[in-house]
Amino acid sequence: MAVIGVSTTNDRHPANVIYNKNRHRYPVEVFAVNPRGGSRQGECVFTRISEIPTPVDLAVIAARAEYVEGIMADCIKNGVKAAVIVSGGFAESGRSDLQERLVQMAREADFPFIGPNCLGIYAPGQADTFFLAGERMVLPPTGHVALISQSGGILVDQMIKFTAEEVGLSIAISIGNKALIRELDLLEALAADPRTQVIVFYIEGFGRNEGRRFVEAVRRCPKPVVVIKAGKSRAGSRAVSSHTASMAGDYEVFSAVLAQFKVLEAKNETELLSFCQSLLCYPRNIEGRVGIVTGSGGHGAVAVDYCSDLGINVPNFSPDVQANIKTLLSTSIQNIAAIDNPIDLTGSAVDDDFVNVANLLSQAEDVDCLLFLMLPYLPGITSDVGARLGQVYQQLRKPMMAYVPLVEKYRMIIDGFEFNGIPVANSIEGAVQMVEALRRPPSC
Repeated sequence: MAVIGVSTTNDRHPANVIYNKNRHRYPVEVFAVNPRGGSRQGECVFTRISEIPTPVDLAVIAARAEYVEGIMADCIKNGVKAAVIVSGGFAESGRSDLQERLVQMAREADFPFIGPNCLGIYAPGQADTFFLAGERMVLPPTGHVALISQSGGILVDQMIKFTAEEVGLSIAISIGNKALIRELDLLEALAADPRTQVIVFYIEGFGRNEGRRFVEAVRRCPKPVVVIKAGKSRAGSRAVSSHTASMAGDYEVFSAVLAQFKVLEAKNETELLSFCQSLLCYPRNIEGRVGIVTGSGGHGAVAVDYCSDLGINVPNFSPDVQANIKTLLSTSIQNIAAIDNPIDLTGSAVDDDFVNVANLLSQAEDVDCLLFLMLPYLPGITSDVGARLGQVYQQLRKPMMAYVPLVEKYRMIIDGFEFNGIPVANSIEGAVQMVEALRRPPSC
């Protein structure tokens, strides 16, 4: 990696932050470049790419906009394979001519670049072109979600939220003005990436006719793709235009097209996180008939309301199924439990009641998935209940989701679910959103 723009006098310069981070924290050979040359902390600062004694895979350009064209020409001439252009001052600030010259040069030379006006690439354990100090960053674990965003700030915020929920990333890419490499290019690359299972796009806008090509490609993608859109209001559209020079378009039309092409749209960041957690566990579709099991009637009623808002079907159980459920329950709750859907096992339920109901519903033909609203403070519930329900899933493979309050003392229950591949939400709404994520055809 060559970092172009490194300062010998200002170690807070974005190029210095990128250089220092990669040199000390990642297994990448990194070189500093500045036309003035010199040294910093005893290390050579090369005056140009051609002086670097080894081939360069990636150039990170963090210099003033008017210098970038010449720097890119030098990179192309000296066999650099690709670039991230961190620098701003292009189409987003009215310099479309300068940006177009970069694109034309890159296309003629078959030279790929990300940006400009971006953070670039965070590849867990490999490299990081974000000009954010390492001690300020919150980094998710290595995992299987790819995050692509026009906004670097939104991308970093999502990384913080993913870290809190222990959702891992395969890669995170801030594309900024997306002058050359755009969403469609990255979609095609990530569809073939064995490390990526779920692909997420934060989109501010598309160029003319680009949106249709994108949704058509998403429909063909063999992996789940989630889209979240900015610029939903008129004021938001104006903000998008000034931010990355994107054409935000009419949000209602955009959202309708996503629905028409069966593309999964997250309405907000909370929903986005729930979708990713669910799709990592169950990358396939269901009809959306959910069986809800709880120890609190109020929790069940709230879940049904959320399901109703989303159009998720909470079917009534047949008299035969209800009778079978009743026979499986502890004698102490047989006459007080509500055994229609949602099933309220009451505060007197024990682990066996949840496990027995899970076994029965996992074999019921009129239920596609199970939603458990677990209240770990109920006196009959033990810390093993998550693991025991997880074993039912492992045997019968009917998708399950769980709500468990996110408190450290309940961690053993949460781990029991997650170790067995069952996603856990820290809110009832989030758990219902996990069900919603699966109500899509596999082509999405």
